[in-house]
Amino acid sequence: MVVKRFAELSTPLVADACVRVGVEVRAAPAGVRGVVPGSRVAGRVLPVRHYGSVDVFLEAYGAAEPGDVVVIDNGGRLDEACIGDLAVLEARAAGAAGVVVWGLHRDTPELVEIGLPVFSYGSLPLGPLRLDGREPEALASARFGPHLVGVGDVVFADADGVLFVPAARLDEVLETAAGLARTERAQAERIRSGDTLRRQTAFDAYLERRAADPAYSFRQHLRQVGGAIEE
Repeated sequence: MVVKRFAELSTPLVADACVRVGVEVRAAPAGVRGVVPGSRVAGRVLPVRHYGSVDVFLEAYGAAEPGDVVVIDNGGRLDEACIGDLAVLEARAAGAAGVVVWGLHRDTPELVEIGLPVFSYGSLPLGPLRLDGREPEALASARFGPHLVGVGDVVFADADGVLFVPAARLDEVLETAAGLARTERAQAERIRSGDTLRRQTAFDAYLERRAADPAYSFRQHLRQVGGAIEE
């Protein structure tokens, strides 16, 4: 189960794993955060595009499978809150594991009480005052920043942000992320014990080789020594 596998990981580790295995890193724009600090969620994307009315959410929930994460495309708007307590309660009733919004939310105290993880740019009292024309892709895909996501993707969200991984590459990415996590934990313990990161990564040797070969990068060096700091 993706939630269980993500429990010991983080979005930075998943992002680094994507780089390591050659999967495009599709991260949400900076600033999308959990309504409740420390919130985490992972699951299949249930995409929905917002046009000013809640009806599109209710329609999307009809196709929800247990554990899905509702991914709402509101164009990153900061002039309206597109989701509140009733829509989130209904998402929970439909079996959704969380809601991720490219935009704003409202009813913050109620969302905290509901407890379903919700991620957004923040809160605003004002709801939508518009009603735009609906696109045919309203329930087929959602834009999130520069990225287009759909049911073929899995979304991960935590305190560092949100990113999307194609389900077809999920096992490979999560296995790699778990390996990176083990390496980083071991490195951290060694630092705490007095074995500096510079010594662990043979940093002096790296500087010597870089002096002889300016094209030699630290990332290449880390691959050779088995370190995990950056990708």
